Amino acid sequence: MSLAESHNPQEIGRPILNLGALIRTGLLYAALSIVALLVLLPLLFALSLSVQGPTLSPTLLPDFSKLDWSSFQDVFREEPNLTRWIVNSFVVSLAVTLGQLITSALAAYALANIDFPWKPLFFFVFLGSLMIPWESTIIPNYLTITRLGWKDSYQGLIIPFMASGFGVFLLRQHFKAIPRDLYEAAVIDGCSSTRYLWSILVPLSRPALATLAVYTFLNTWNQYYWPLLIVDSPEWRTTQIGITAFRSSEVTIYNLQMASTIIVMLPTLILLVLGQRHLVSGLTAGALKG
Repeated sequence: MSLAESHNPQEIGRPILNLGALIRTGLLYAALSIVALLVLLPLLFALSLSVQGPTLSPTLLPDFSKLDWSSFQDVFREEPNLTRWIVNSFVVSLAVTLGQLITSALAAYALANIDFPWKPLFFFVFLGSLMIPWESTIIPNYLTITRLGWKDSYQGLIIPFMASGFGVFLLRQHFKAIPRDLYEAAVIDGCSSTRYLWSILVPLSRPALATLAVYTFLNTWNQYYWPLLIVDSPEWRTTQIGITAFRSSEVTIYNLQMASTIIVMLPTLILLVLGQRHLVSGLTAGALKG
């Protein structure tokens, strides 16, 4: 038997295929690493400026033997309202997130599990609200908040965003993906609609709820135009408005500017990293259910 006949052709070609797959994987990871570096470059540059100390000529990389972390303490002395701004943003973001979770879950449950007249019409109304630009509702919301006397208050920052068409659509699609037999079995066992929602449906929908929570919190934390419109007093500012004003007043103090920016960005960055898995799984869950 010859040497060529003693080996399986598939076994001869396997190392070549593995080497090709290894090269493709290496190139893919190299490309992803470059993209990740480009995305992180502004954040790394901001961190570099924040540890260089007071200077009028900052450099791309700091002197690693003379890192100055005092700017993260000095920024609170230079701007006493910074702590209040962070608290305001946390209160508003948490309240809006909780409000959207409750209202979206109730509306989505009705659209997914309860039969009532004109239900498709109500669903299309919720979908239609997603197509209305938010800018077109600013004037009515502003006039309402002003007449209620809610400027410079938590109510004015929270109430207009307590409900979301996106949240209703997301949870409705997820609720529809849960088997109807589960609801019918619960009803036969004497489970009321309220108990079924909070004891069965909500625990089973944690990925979708986590997705909505992370998405809503990040959007509310990063709001700029609406707080700028209804907040006049400095102590009622949120982080985005306050940091913008602080950067304008400390235009030449780069280390304090970057330190304040990193402090404000850190909570959302941590939340995004922790909630990344829920964002991906929650947005894809129920995507094929009509």
